Amino acid sequence: MATTRRNFLRLLGGASAALAARLDGPPAFAQAGPVKIGVLAAKAGVTAPVGESGLRGTQFAVDRINAAGGILGRRIELVVEEESNPKDTVERFRKLALQTRVDVITGVVSTGVGLAIGPVAEELKTLWLAWDATTQKGVEETMPKPRYSFRSVDNEAEAVMASILTAKHFKGKIKTVAGINNDYSYGRDNWAAFLAIMKKLGMGVTPVVDLWPKLGETNFTSHVAALGQARPDLIFCSFWSGDAPILMKQAHAAGLTATIRFVMTTAGGVHESLKKAFTPEGMILGYNSMYFEAPNASPLLREFVRWHQERFKEWPNYESDHAYFTLAAYRAAVEKAARAAGGKWPSPDQIIEALEGMEVESLSGKRSYRADHIMECSFFQGLSTYRNKHDFVTVDPLEVMSTRQIQKPSGLGLYEWINSWKA
Repeated sequence: MATTRRNFLRLLGGASAALAARLDGPPAFAQAGPVKIGVLAAKAGVTAPVGESGLRGTQFAVDRINAAGGILGRRIELVVEEESNPKDTVERFRKLALQTRVDVITGVVSTGVGLAIGPVAEELKTLWLAWDATTQKGVEETMPKPRYSFRSVDNEAEAVMASILTAKHFKGKIKTVAGINNDYSYGRDNWAAFLAIMKKLGMGVTPVVDLWPKLGETNFTSHVAALGQARPDLIFCSFWSGDAPILMKQAHAAGLTATIRFVMTTAGGVHESLKKAFTPEGMILGYNSMYFEAPNASPLLREFVRWHQERFKEWPNYESDHAYFTLAAYRAAVEKAARAAGGKWPSPDQIIEALEGMEVESLSGKRSYRADHIMECSFFQGLSTYRNKHDFVTVDPLEVMSTRQIQKPSGLGLYEWINSWKA
């Protein structure tokens, strides 16, 4: 029998009854009204697909939690605002916190916006669970000891993993490299991390050109021409949204994909748009922290992929998992803090203390928050392949690394950490 939404919710309802029976502590708080959760999601420009992915993961989490009785009996009510430029997004953050008076705010994917939101969350003492935006400037954390901000993984984690895989697959096969990355902190951090690791791992490569198109650029004609003139052995790129397939299509038209190796650290975020017609096999392709066809997928991931495909006729990407995790962690923290508070609805400070070190099951597996409020999770990358049922590339073999391997420890600088590696 096909799984309809009605059947799905009925099954969840049964699961919720079993779950409720296991909770031994706090009473329900339904009379207190809904838990209001503010969401800041990109809806326009090249970041729109990522924002939409986060919203889908949010909706899946809310459907599950509400079908299971809400958070201690209180249903979740979403209040969605748009993430755009830093100034306007900060104003919407203040509106959610001060006028709508939400209980918690999630969302934000842009590093530039995250740099602006972090200090405001601390100023307003408003709990902010970021989907993706970090609070790093360059590779230095701007809020080493935040109280109200819980952040995603460090920007450069996917560059670190891609660099390690570059050494694994291409050592001795490349002598020159080129970079094309967006001209802001994320792009520059990734390229710098890649070059540092190439040196540390004794790759002996020479950078021949680095290009910095603006975020949102969609015409790469001049950049592709420059890459063609430089003729590197490998091109490193950290594009993560709608610009990635545009670059690949233009590079393919110029003949670059036939002779040059590619490393795309994060383009798996728009994987369905990486069509076989213009995307090469053998390219290192990163999916950030969730891979929709993971061979060892959990029942939760399989359920989400099925739900996503049935509802949107698309295969999901990692931003859904970032968003799902923030709500799953918030719910678990409220329940944990309420038990510790003797059955009372916990204060924000009590919820924060519960979140620190909290580990929950997310779509991609176990995820947690470190004591410094940074996420821990797994990353997924591999070599692109045409061997699948789709019209776009996937990866085989799939490689999985924990952020405990590819993210700098708390208190260490990125290059201090890389230089501490044993070659």
